[in-house]
Amino acid sequence: MAVMKVKFNQKKRVKLAQGLWLMNWFSLFAGIVVFSMGLFLKIELRKRSEVMDNSESHFVPNSLILVGLLASVFNGLAGKICYDSLDPAKFAKWKPILKVYLVLCVLFNLFILFVVLICFLLRGSLDSTLEHGLKNGMKFYRDTDTPGRCFMKKTIDMLQIEFKCCGNNGFRDWFEIQWISNRYLDFGSKEVKDRIKSNVDGRYLVDGVPFSCCNPSSPRPCIQYQVSNNSAHYSYDFQTEELNLWNRGCREALLKYYSNMMSSMGIIVLFVWLFEMSVMIGLRLLHTSLESIANPEDPECESEGWVLEKSLKDTFKSTLENLKNIGKMNQVDAGTEGAEGDGAKTQAVSTVS
Repeated sequence: MAVMKVKFNQKKRVKLAQGLWLMNWFSLFAGIVVFSMGLFLKIELRKRSEVMDNSESHFVPNSLILVGLLASVFNGLAGKICYDSLDPAKFAKWKPILKVYLVLCVLFNLFILFVVLICFLLRGSLDSTLEHGLKNGMKFYRDTDTPGRCFMKKTIDMLQIEFKCCGNNGFRDWFEIQWISNRYLDFGSKEVKDRIKSNVDGRYLVDGVPFSCCNPSSPRPCIQYQVSNNSAHYSYDFQTEELNLWNRGCREALLKYYSNMMSSMGIIVLFVWLFEMSVMIGLRLLHTSLESIANPEDPECESEGWVLEKSLKDTFKSTLENLKNIGKMNQVDAGTEGAEGDGAKTQAVSTVS
């Protein structure tokens, strides 16, 4: 039994073709929107590529760009097919490739659904990328005189100011690395020598943070050095001075920013997928309704259209059988070639003898 079997007359076929033509142009516009979203996300990720550990994060924007391009191509072509379907002479040239085109549409819609899923499920990978990238970026914060790293200080400072965050997981991360360049340390000072000697790796560690960690909403001047020393500052309690520094880590801030962006894009792409599925089903109904016209010389006669000629179960079985037959044909061809090769070898031996 056919799936979604619908009866059509000439008027219904024309309305379906016109409706699909209009839907394809809307889908073409949606493809441009998806392409623009992918481009925007790629630019946003490029802005902060220095604090990302690898290029896996660009898989989502690259996929969105590809979906946008393919959607524009597929829907532009489908719009042309729907427009030509009103003229039997023009539609005849599309008949040989229409089945192949519909198969490609199915694969394309599966790809769109896959992109929707990764937009929602890539949070874990992005979290790991940001954690390692920010950790490495903070290590290079002091290398203002090193070629290739001299920009890292500005990058981290602008990041912390823009996203109102501090460190990787929090401001205490700065206590564990030397973020002050040796160029600005007085190695003749006893304090500097003692701090370096007290550290196994010979680093100058302080309980301080860069200026970009300071919260401008704090009612007092920012305390960025000796942050955990209550006696070093008047009327100061390290545990209760929450407004002094940003408490949120930059990994959490960036993860929330990019996750919200990708989730919003995933919802939009999901709507595009639903629209594309509607267009594909409509195109299949139009194709089968035109193919099933009993008398081509009488275009006004009724016809039937369907999405699947057999039931879903029968269609699945026939598809598996076709795949098995293709596999058997390949095995037969390989066996034939082997037999021909053995025959040629036997003939060669006979000739030598």
